[in-house]
Amino acid sequence: MTTFVQFHLLTPYPPSNPNRDDQGRPKQAVIGDHPRLRLSSQSLKRAVRETAYFLNDLAGNRGTRTKRIAEEIEAHLKGQGAADATARDAAEQVAKLFSKLEAGKDGKAALTTTLAFVSPDEWALAHELAERIVAGEELPKDKDLKKRVLRHADGAVDIAMFGRMLADDPDFNREAAVQVAHAFTTHRALVEDDWFSAVDDLKTREEDSGAGHLGELGFGSGVYYLYACVNVDLLIANLGGDRALAARGLDALARALATATPRGKQNSFAHHPRAHFIRAERGSRQPRDLSGAFFHPVNLRLHELGANDLEAASIRALEDMTAKLDAAYGPAAEAIEVLNVPEGQGSLDAIAGFAAHAAQQPAHADA
Repeated sequence: MTTFVQFHLLTPYPPSNPNRDDQGRPKQAVIGDHPRLRLSSQSLKRAVRETAYFLNDLAGNRGTRTKRIAEEIEAHLKGQGAADATARDAAEQVAKLFSKLEAGKDGKAALTTTLAFVSPDEWALAHELAERIVAGEELPKDKDLKKRVLRHADGAVDIAMFGRMLADDPDFNREAAVQVAHAFTTHRALVEDDWFSAVDDLKTREEDSGAGHLGELGFGSGVYYLYACVNVDLLIANLGGDRALAARGLDALARALATATPRGKQNSFAHHPRAHFIRAERGSRQPRDLSGAFFHPVNLRLHELGANDLEAASIRALEDMTAKLDAAYGPAAEAIEVLNVPEGQGSLDAIAGFAAHAAQQPAHADA
């Protein structure tokens, strides 16, 4: 049986536009036939990877998602004194191991056709292989050559968590150990429109009155529910069996989920929210999200929930749904940890330690 760690978070956002659609407005969803604001899974995972918990605490154990593999390898080879043409050719030969290449443009090395997620181990092996090509060594062909660089498991925590797909060589794909849902408001929420103007500082009084620029943008606010689920066994396997590194990754993930936010229009709205409620669950039961708590918006259930604000109503709706699902299906976890900011209960340190513990011990020790 597999060990899972599940996170349920409620985070209040002020007026903001952290995750925009193709028209620059906040992303939305209709849930339970009611309009909500939404944060995409992709934007949340990107925000998690950009936190100090990943950038600093997991330094040396993070992957790089890029199309510029050949450019980076070429720069490395030139730094070692390789001639321009030789460095370009070797770099592109190695970059092809990750993906097909586009035609080179503007005198630069060719980009890969897709974003490739490259681990630190693979970067080191790619540099080494490129150096051997420059030195004129005889090398194996095709898949045997790929095995010189590509890895099934390594020390890149974010690749182990969020997976990767190498379309040209699925043998080296990585199944994601962490699932992150789209976050959505627990209540009805609509996008509001803001009309704004900017003044030209050098415009004289003699000229026409009025703004130097006019514009508009959308924004919204609300309490968002976010669900994430970690397959701890798969995370450890993706990291080559390194339980200590998996535990560090779980610690960083718990802290990042509580504090990370997509950064769209952050300079305009200064949104820096923190989760006000976190329920962390650990165990071997089949995972389940608690989104059903919010299909009926909490702002339409305040009396039923005995609350007079959206945050308190959201917490009570979440706890109520947990109790009902546990009664119907049995407890979903062998152990839980709760942070409840309004009630002064728990801490982020406790949540992070609770999550990390799942990788530090043999499976099912909570049972």
